[in-house]
Amino acid sequence: MANRHRGEIEAELDGKHYVLCLTLGALAEIEHAYGGEDLLAIAERFEQGRIRASDAIRVIGAGLRGGGNAVSDDEVAQFRVDGGAAGFIGIVADLLKATFAVEDAPPKKP
Repeated sequence: MANRHRGEIEAELDGKHYVLCLTLGALAEIEHAYGGEDLLAIAERFEQGRIRASDAIRVIGAGLRGGGNAVSDDEVAQFRVDGGAAGFIGIVADLLKATFAVEDAPPKKP
C-alpha cells in the first residue's frame, strides 16, 4: 500500500498494481536522463503541458524503480494502462504531485 506522506503512489500498469516513488536516487536518474537539467526546469516544462511519451516512460520508470520494482524503461514502454496516453500522463502528474506537494505542511509563521 502506498504512503503519500513518503511520496508514494499506486498505479495499475498492464493489470498489475505497483507502488511508485520518486526517491532522491530516482530524481537524480531523471536529471541525468535530461543531461543534467535541474528538476525545477523539468517540472516547469511539465507544468506547461509539454510532456512527451519519452518523458512519461522516464518518470514512470524512475518511479517504479524508486518504489522497489526491477522494471526497465523498455518494459515501461510496453505497458498498457486504462485511459491510454491520458492514463500515463495522469500517473506522471499524480507521482509528481505526491513528490513535490506541500499540501499537508504546517502554515509558515509570519
